[in-house]
Amino acid sequence: MPAIYDIPPFEVQENLNALNFDLSAKIPAKKLDQNLLIATWNIRHFGSLTRKWYSESDDSPKRDLSAILCIAAILKRFDIIAIQEVKSNLRALRDTLKVLGSHWSLILTDVTRGNPGNDERIAFIFDTRRVQLSGLACELVIPEDWVDEISDNALKKQFARTPYAVSFKSNHKTFILVTLHILYGKKVSERIPELKAIARWLSEWTNNLNAYHQDMIVLGDFNIDERSDLLDKTFLSEGLYVPPQLQDNSVTRSIFNETKYYDQIGWFRDATANSNLSMNFSSGGNYNFLPYALSNRGLSKRSLSYILSDHYPLWAEFQID
Repeated sequence: MPAIYDIPPFEVQENLNALNFDLSAKIPAKKLDQNLLIATWNIRHFGSLTRKWYSESDDSPKRDLSAILCIAAILKRFDIIAIQEVKSNLRALRDTLKVLGSHWSLILTDVTRGNPGNDERIAFIFDTRRVQLSGLACELVIPEDWVDEISDNALKKQFARTPYAVSFKSNHKTFILVTLHILYGKKVSERIPELKAIARWLSEWTNNLNAYHQDMIVLGDFNIDERSDLLDKTFLSEGLYVPPQLQDNSVTRSIFNETKYYDQIGWFRDATANSNLSMNFSSGGNYNFLPYALSNRGLSKRSLSYILSDHYPLWAEFQID
């Protein structure tokens, strides 16, 4: 049985070279003590894997070693990546960290139990040469007295998958990343209570944090269907700001539907429309891996979604010098 440390077949390496070439052209380079590259990526059912270079039709799961090499190649272009849909089985994640190398680290939640939690964890992977933990790691829960105030008691319990907040530092900048995966539900209206609650929670928290000059960025899968729909407006209702570069129609989130607006990166701005962040946002976008990742295998989008993912990574670059 092949292992992730083995030399890959020529065809796998050739495909990986093409992917890396495209990544170099599309993603900004890391600049020491100057910029910070933050990303969010819902990696579909990121759990176990089949330890073959090419999984076959009767293999379960479909994710294989060549997919892990592609995932790692994409992740290493960023400094911190919030990952959603990490499952209880960590085999694929552990092999990904082996590929990334000893200077990469991980912090993650335990599994969310119950059907709505979908056996998921939320994780941050980060390059320790560029970023270090600065102390805070917590899950967000809503105060009991909020329950009756949010959407006519529609939020009767805590979040289906509890948002996860972790503080980091880079080049003397301290910042908090909050990542989440909003409950999809059977209909759109079921997502609104969680979005309202998280927007309010973050608004109150960031106002307290400003006194300590800490930046806060929220990122993850918000399951927002369309730009400017009710879910989008709910997400922005407490003053969260998404830069225009990430609202452009060309910045798609789903490999299946270009109109979906699931994944977001945002932060708060003050009344004068200036960013509250001490880090300056400079660029952002998605990364469309379809033309290169595993392109030599002739996979359908559906098959590729289980081997790689059904979401594109979404990223933002900040200047920290």
